Order: sequence, then C-alpha cells, then structure tokens
Amino acid sequence: MMPHMRWMVFVCVMGLLVNCAPPPQAADMRGASATVVPTIASTTDAPLAPTAAADATVTAPQVLPLGDGKFSQTGQQGYIFACSTRISNEGAFASGAWLDETNKVWYPDLKPSVDGQVGWEAASVTIDVAGSTRTISSNALPENHTTGIFPVQSSDDAYQYDRNPNSISLQQILYQLPQMPQLSDTVSCLPPGIIGVALTGVPFYNGFDEGGRDAVAHEIQDDCDGHPQQQGQYHYHSVSDCVNTTPDDAGRPALIGYALDGFGIYAANTGTGTLTTADLDECHGTVSEVVWDGAVVNMYHYVATADFPYTMGCFRGTPVQSNAADGAGAPPAGGPPAGGGPPPPPRRP
Repeated sequence: MMPHMRWMVFVCVMGLLVNCAPPPQAADMRGASATVVPTIASTTDAPLAPTAAADATVTAPQVLPLGDGKFSQTGQQGYIFACSTRISNEGAFASGAWLDETNKVWYPDLKPSVDGQVGWEAASVTIDVAGSTRTISSNALPENHTTGIFPVQSSDDAYQYDRNPNSISLQQILYQLPQMPQLSDTVSCLPPGIIGVALTGVPFYNGFDEGGRDAVAHEIQDDCDGHPQQQGQYHYHSVSDCVNTTPDDAGRPALIGYALDGFGIYAANTGTGTLTTADLDECHGTVSEVVWDGAVVNMYHYVATADFPYTMGCFRGTPVQSNAADGAGAPPAGGPPAGGGPPPPPRRP
C-alpha cells in the first residue's frame, strides 16, 4: 500500500474526515486539462456563446447573428432590400440546437447538413466576354463539386428539421451582363429568386427563405451549402464551402461569381484578414483592388461573408431581368411525416 493510502486509512479510521476521497494525484501532474463541453447560449439577458475547451487547441463554435426579419425599404447595412416581403409559414418545420432564436444568434458549427455525395457529369457552365458583354450560360448543376441526396432521406438527421421533398434537375439559365458595370444613382431591390451566378454555374438566391427568416440559419443545406427548390433548381444562399476562397499572393480576394448587375461577387478572405458585414456598404459591397478579367483594377464589388446577408443586400448597379427558368419564389410541397399525422409545412426555396 502506498504511503498516501495508509494515511487515508488512518484518518478515516480516526473519524477525522467526513469525505474520504483520495487527494489530487498524478492527473494534474501529468498536465492533463479538463474539457468544457460546448453549450448553447442560455436565454438570459445577454447571449452566452458556447464555451471553449480549457485546452487552447480546441475552439468554441462560431456564433453569428440571425438575419430573421431584416427587411429594409431601401439599402441598409446588414439588411436586405427585398422586392417581395411576402411572409408565409412554409419551410423547415423544426429548429435544432444550433439556433438560439431568443437571443437572435445561431451556431453554424453545430448545424447538420444533408447527407450524400452526388456527382453531376452533365453539369455545364460557360462564361464568355465579347466586347462589352459577359454571357453566362449554365444548367444550374454544380460543375466542380458534389451535392447531397435530395429529396432528403428519412434516415438523414436533416430529416428531423427540413424534409426537402425536391429532386435536383437540370435548369437552363442564360444572362448577358455588362462587362464593365456602372454604379447606379439609386440602389435596387433583390428578387426572391436568382440574384447572381457562381463560377460553379449554380445560382445565388438572396439570404431569406419564404418566411422572411435567415435561410442559411434555418434551412438545411448540403455540405456544399446548396439545395433545390420546387422546380428542382439547385442554388446557394451564401458562399459555398466547396469553392475556392483563397486570396492570391498579393492578398486580392478570390472571385466566386457575378451579380445580375454585372459586378463581381468576391470572397471575404484577404491577405490581411476576413471581411464581415460591418466592413461593407448597404448593398454588401466595397471598393478595393481585385483581379477583373485578368487585369488588376480598383473597383466596386460585392463580398460573400459568413454573416447575414451573406452575399448581397441590394443591387448597386442596374440588374438585368431574371429569366423565366429560375423558378423564383415558388414554394415546394411537403410530405407527410413518418408515422402518419399532418404533413409538415412545405419548405421554402
């Protein structure tokens, strides 16, 4: 028996201690650190972010403000100037541990995604410049990344929250944009459907779902941040994790797509940091040095950030009309939940 154990027995026998737990030993001396399990913010006066582990190599989940209801009637930083403010109760029918609607924040690291790795050999996108016109032609299938399995399977954890019943299908889109767009004297509202096209050929929609909620926070997308709406059009509401967002050697941001007014949509990563909504104007853009059609220029562009409204808040230029193939704003139909009962509300695009 070790000396310290003999001491414990002696003290306990003498009745000098109420609690005969062994004293702290080698765990502390070996340098092991206690781990604090991340927890969701409580509904107190101020939101409490999930705590980090005591070990400095473990970081707390990212916390972002919710964009629910952030409509504006003109350009406003951090809001969306939306052409349609129709509110419905359609869409993802349940909230999970990643959402703290009381404190108006959410935790993207805790949010599930739709399972699956589906490739699309038929994906096609071309972006050509002729004279003063940039022509974008795509079938809306991602050319260089996979998608999740849609409709969402009942075995998928995403099914508990968002039973997207839609199948991804080929959708022809064609836009002719100005190669050198100009700033307009007034800003323009964003439609509920396509507001831009990524280099992958996938359309961008604005940051709202059909209920005026933060689409990225509430709806369940796949691992590449996309999902289909009723007509089968696969689309993003934010920058995809599956596209290149690394700045060039000079710190200039990566181009990820084009807005329908012709201006570029660039990644938020720069050589010196990462931009957020607080760094941008009312339309979610800024003027800085970028690479544009092979030349280094100082020009206006939109920035795809991690926080709402994600890509754009309004148009700073003059947008072209969204074509009829985009299926904008058409809510899909829901299916009955397992075990019978009423169907969940239809999900939003």
